Amino acid sequence: MKKNILFLTGFSGTGKTTVGRKLANNLRWKFLDIDEELTKDTGQAIKQIFADLGESGFRDLEHNKLLEAVAEDNLVISTGGGILTEPKNLHLMSATGLIICLEATISTIQKRLNSDATTKVRPMLKSDLSTESIVKLKSSRQTLYAQADWTIHTDQLKPDLVATEISRALHLLNKENVPLFEIAPEELSAIVETRTGSYPIWVSSNNLDQLGERLNKVIDTNTAYVITDQGANGYARKAQISIESAGVKAHSLTIEPGEKHKNLVTVELIYKWLAERKAERGHVIVAVGGGVVGDLVGYVAATYLRGISIVHVPTTLLAMMDSSIGGKTGIDLQQGKNLVGSFHQPKFVLVDTNTLETLPERTLTEGWAEGIKHGLALDKSLLEDFEKNIGSLKNLDADITTEIIKKSISIKAGIVSEDEFEKLGRRILLNYGHTIGHAIESVTKYSTYLHGEAVSIGMMAAAHISASKNLLSYGELNRQEMLLQDYGLPTTYKNLSIDKLKTSILSDKKKNHGKINWVLLNEIGKATTTPEVDDRHISKALKNVCSA
Repeated sequence: MKKNILFLTGFSGTGKTTVGRKLANNLRWKFLDIDEELTKDTGQAIKQIFADLGESGFRDLEHNKLLEAVAEDNLVISTGGGILTEPKNLHLMSATGLIICLEATISTIQKRLNSDATTKVRPMLKSDLSTESIVKLKSSRQTLYAQADWTIHTDQLKPDLVATEISRALHLLNKENVPLFEIAPEELSAIVETRTGSYPIWVSSNNLDQLGERLNKVIDTNTAYVITDQGANGYARKAQISIESAGVKAHSLTIEPGEKHKNLVTVELIYKWLAERKAERGHVIVAVGGGVVGDLVGYVAATYLRGISIVHVPTTLLAMMDSSIGGKTGIDLQQGKNLVGSFHQPKFVLVDTNTLETLPERTLTEGWAEGIKHGLALDKSLLEDFEKNIGSLKNLDADITTEIIKKSISIKAGIVSEDEFEKLGRRILLNYGHTIGHAIESVTKYSTYLHGEAVSIGMMAAAHISASKNLLSYGELNRQEMLLQDYGLPTTYKNLSIDKLKTSILSDKKKNHGKINWVLLNEIGKATTTPEVDDRHISKALKNVCSA
């Protein structure tokens, strides 16, 4: 278990001992310099220990002194510049405390070492303070220094300010070192691994009032901006109360609901609102609502001040099982859906399934499409869960609903962790049904079909294409259709021009070299991608899902 121990590491001349003494005094902790302690123990200068025992013997003494030191607590330890060259030292330091690396440029190091009349001899430099000698030794250690928990560049900083910066880092790192899996483990659906770090997804039937507490555990901020739409206004108010109760100042904004407002006009409105409140990068935006809110507010968070932290509190099935996970943000243009967007991962996602109880029936129904999609494309056992629990899920049985939502979320979270930016061909499998679904939404100007309804029809069209290419059996196609209908989802469209749909399909953002990368089914639970879908397949599929 980690203690209150700070290890200062870095190359000679970066200020470890001077800064360490000041830091220990500020923290009222004990200070210990490993080299000084070895000199006391042996009665010899470091140079003489090297001469008598060689580097290997010196490293053994160094490691033993380190073992002795970490038995204490509330301690600042200044280490020798080469201590990390022994893997067992790095392991011990990482396991017992926090490692802070002090950095400086070669010219700064050379200047400091040359100007310090009392400087001790650095055995590994052999009194050679030339640029070439320093560069060679420092370069051999740089990958080890990079493994520190925090790095501070000291070139332009006086020791007092470096000590202050380390205190700030200690505060931030102590927050970050709360293991995510130890926070409400019974609610944890998944931990998503991304390039910018990990984030948890918590799912429970009553956890919205824990939002402020979770915010304090995961994020270091003093101000939050709760943004919602009229449909989730009540839950946003609860979120704001929870945040303020945790000692974080919270502002709130309610925007117009619906896909037709997921555009640059609304984005600009939010930008201005944030600017008026002097939002800073260190603040956090909390998106409370469905998929439209998550996509739109996520895009604002990704772009305002070149990026502000965001937390998602999805209140619809669609947002819970899909749009709040994975960092995709986006807004619509007249030419198509989500054509403008960015990847911006949240700090965490908090799902309170109690919010589903107040959803309009149609909004609740459309949400099942995304969960069923995960089963159809990626996990046959999840699809079987949906088949076995139709009544319980439609009636929102608390335990069954929570568990199946958790399972669906964990599937998407796993795919996102594998393929964050859709570069490896895995994440695109989550787009089963979306190519034609988005076209239906665009042609109808987002006024006829909800997103989940359009995706449901799109999945049927994709299944017909799969069957026509001899990938999916017609028995499995019928199985998909029956399940979608059992959940009250549409499987056909009415009164739409096939030519207009095909024109819209050509605007699909997943095109590569002018071709659409279609997501089709090999069988239930096993999706695949192919650009080899010609106009004949598309036309036939669109006719098959047209009821009038």
